[in-house]
Formats: sequence, structure tokens, C-alpha cells
Amino acid sequence: MMAFSLGGCIPRIEIAPSTEPIVINMNVKIEHEIHIKVDKDVEKMLKTQSDIF
Repeated sequence: MMAFSLGGCIPRIEIAPSTEPIVINMNVKIEHEIHIKVDKDVEKMLKTQSDIF
């Protein structure tokens, strides 16, 4: 009798997509630092030819 009554209770899980759009708010701060090491010859060239770029 007990086994018969538990057999009628079957757990059910439903997964449905949301009808509302998913909104993700992110605050991202990106910092970077660039170090450039220039050879002496290139450094001289850049000084003498300042209009190269």
C-alpha cells in the first residue's frame, strides 16, 4: 500500500528560458603602462629627424 502511494509522487523539474532579457552591468577599469627601450642610435635618429613620424 505504501509503495503504491509513493509511486504516484514523481519529482518533476522544468527549465524554461526567461522571457526578460538578461542585463549584465560591468564596470571595468583597464590600466596599462608601456616601457620602450630604444637603442642609442635610434634615439639619436629620432632626435635629429623629429619629423620622421
